[in-house]
Amino acid sequence: MKLAVIRQTQPHERRVPLTPEVAKKLVGQGIAVEVECGAGALAHQNDEAYEQAGAQLIESAQATAMWGQADVVVTIEPPASQQIAQMRPGSVLVGMLAPMAHVQTVADLARQRVTAFSMEFLPRISRAQSMDVLSSQANIAGYKAVLRGADACAKIFPMMMTAAGTIAPSRVLVIGAGVAGLQAIATARRLGAVVEAYDIRPEVEEQIRSLGARFVKLPTAQQDSTTEGGYAKQQSQEQRDQQVALMTKHVLAADVVIATAAVFGKAPPLLIPASVVAEMNAGAVIVDLAADADAGRGNCELTKPGERYATEQGVVIDGTLNLPSLVPVHASQSFANNLFKFLQEITEDGQIKLNLEDEIQNQSLITHDGQIVNQMVKQAVESSERLER
Repeated sequence: MKLAVIRQTQPHERRVPLTPEVAKKLVGQGIAVEVECGAGALAHQNDEAYEQAGAQLIESAQATAMWGQADVVVTIEPPASQQIAQMRPGSVLVGMLAPMAHVQTVADLARQRVTAFSMEFLPRISRAQSMDVLSSQANIAGYKAVLRGADACAKIFPMMMTAAGTIAPSRVLVIGAGVAGLQAIATARRLGAVVEAYDIRPEVEEQIRSLGARFVKLPTAQQDSTTEGGYAKQQSQEQRDQQVALMTKHVLAADVVIATAAVFGKAPPLLIPASVVAEMNAGAVIVDLAADADAGRGNCELTKPGERYATEQGVVIDGTLNLPSLVPVHASQSFANNLFKFLQEITEDGQIKLNLEDEIQNQSLITHDGQIVNQMVKQAVESSERLER
């Protein structure tokens, strides 16, 4: 079996899907690993390390041929149409394909008869925890978000008692207590801030308190707020409006707001309207981890995905995309370890061995044998095609 690691060419992507350590493990299992020269450079993984791991280096001029010769191609970002066109029918693509947002990519993969696995769709079961790229990357994003918030904030985080007087600690509000939110809470607490956090799922209160933060209870109507997979459910417009109104005083009291609320496969909920931002103190910061280029905003109405800027009132809004890429060494290490565990599920004795009845393979499978097999993705592709017509 031949596995190809192609250099990621998307803007601002510094991660690499496979580290030399994981490449060595795969080579030890009898898998031929080919790595495009410079694929790991931005993640500080040099070519010599891959070569020492037993991988074969391929010059970039010959990288196009790798797509057609590989049995498996691993990636982080979705590939381009011209790259997919080079792939062999029946070959396998594994990565974070964001199929709901890249419907043309999905259509191209089906047309090329590529078996594509999108690791964001892995089921939330104990057996898949070691493969959970969403959690591993969100963990890093939550950490980095707090550092960016602290850097942009006009105040320091910890309380300080000095000869010049006592400096009160900064106040941090974390919206959403998933993996990213919990890591943001822990990081802000380590930096000495007073932290409070909110989530529509009341069952996360214990986790929030265990990290030393105050759980914000909003007196909204009780609801079934969690999906079977442990994600937050999408709320009704009435519920969102009530939530925004009750949360406003907590946003206005915060020096830094870390917004992480997301609904899988949907636009992020709007929780911080422009009118609320206008009332925030000058020097306050919003780091919007929910920034979504397709939605044109994040949890904050004024977020500009991909930008960090200051409003006329002096509030900094950070909509930087792909925060894990700003920590490329550990983000790549985590992703590669997740990928290795997943590859163990679809290979045996150095060869591809699919079992599409298996829950892990079945739920993460997007295209196979010329068909779009994930129903949610299929509906998104068909909806897009109808709009184009």
